[in-house]
Amino acid sequence: MTQSVVVQVGQCGNQVGCRFWDLALREHAHVNKKGLYDEALSSFFRNVDSRKCDGEAHFVGGRIQHLKARAVLVDMEEGVVNEILHGPLREMFDSTQLLTDVSGSGNNWAVGHMTYGSAYREQIVDKLRKAAEHCDCLQCFFLIHSMGGGTGSGLGTKVLSLLEEEFPEVCRIVTSIYPSAEDDVVTSPYNSILAMRELTEHADCVLPVENQSLVDIVKKIKHISDSGKPGTVIRRESAVISGQGGLIGAEKPFDAMNNIVANLLLNITSSARFEGSLNMDLNEIAMNLVPFPRLHYLVPSLTPLYTLADVSVPSRRLDQMFSDAFSKEHQLIRADPKHSLYLACALMVRGNVQVSDLRRNIERLKPSLPFVSWNQEGWKTGLCSVPPVGHSHSLLALANNTCVKTTFMELRERFTKLYRKKAHLHHYLHVEGMEQSHFSEALSSLSSLIEEYQQLDATKGRFMPDAPRLRIAR
Repeated sequence: MTQSVVVQVGQCGNQVGCRFWDLALREHAHVNKKGLYDEALSSFFRNVDSRKCDGEAHFVGGRIQHLKARAVLVDMEEGVVNEILHGPLREMFDSTQLLTDVSGSGNNWAVGHMTYGSAYREQIVDKLRKAAEHCDCLQCFFLIHSMGGGTGSGLGTKVLSLLEEEFPEVCRIVTSIYPSAEDDVVTSPYNSILAMRELTEHADCVLPVENQSLVDIVKKIKHISDSGKPGTVIRRESAVISGQGGLIGAEKPFDAMNNIVANLLLNITSSARFEGSLNMDLNEIAMNLVPFPRLHYLVPSLTPLYTLADVSVPSRRLDQMFSDAFSKEHQLIRADPKHSLYLACALMVRGNVQVSDLRRNIERLKPSLPFVSWNQEGWKTGLCSVPPVGHSHSLLALANNTCVKTTFMELRERFTKLYRKKAHLHHYLHVEGMEQSHFSEALSSLSSLIEEYQQLDATKGRFMPDAPRLRIAR
């Protein structure tokens, strides 16, 4: 059995991570009725005896003693981590897993990346190593962060480069929350572009999630609930809207948004956490979906968009669920893959679904999805037998599609508007180690990434013959 470690950086990363741990515990509690520490739990949780001073781990097969999340929590403000430590999940983390400061990064990538990255480098590496040492077979690091703030974008990408340095063979899957055009952080375009360069260089896979998409989805769920149709009700204290899942205090407007991202993580990790007839190894995501190392941005789409029996709406028929996964309403970024080019696509299905159902739906959808000529069979499928709580099945689609360039072009445009006027630039250049060349290099990196996607797009509809094989010299 393999294990994975979740690394949460910044306010957003820690709030989303907190939702993930809360929902994962609920899923395991629903399935694991005997209270035994099984292989499914060991993939993301350790079982320790709290009575022993060194918190010695218990082996798989015994009773659940005291679960500890395989996680490292980093934030340069104490607020969110303190909330977690005083909330229902407080027993799951200890001081060896936490790293906080008090002043924050002031929405400045350079402060997070350069200042805190240098000051806390050794401590971060130490905590990552400790988390890795608790694993028998470390398979993957999941990094969760936002792109708009200073700690998430700056220190988050610094942690990513440290992971590559310290654990070059271990897969790095990053969930990045992208700011919307109406973001209240005026410097978020700078932070995002500077972070993008690091993501392109150091991640194996990036799952971009747009804030605006999350806002739209939450509105849609609320509209379903408010429509007054029989059976379409969101329970008041449900996981989809309640802030009680691992945090204390009143419900916050972004709790439901964080919940959607947490559900994305639940689905992508389900094969690692539960059994299935066609389980997908996490390493296979990068191996099968990323034909070019830099083009590793995967468009996620989810159906249903709410889980844990929060919305009592009738279950979607299986075929409808597959159609939903390829509709714009279910994507976590605003883009149109059907008018762009697919390099590869993964379908991760949960529940009582047959392989034949999977194949039939792929054949049905294939004609409407434009794939590159050299990878017409570029489908990766995973079947996990355990569905989300309260549903018969669910589906996560991860598409490596050139449509992500639209998001990146919008981001570049917002960056250029600020950069042309040199607005707020002095805040960055005052930071030790930060130079103006970092901005021009980050912009150049993004522009070349967009160009690579555009070149692929230009081949759409054109049949590309196989490259001539090398002749063997006699």
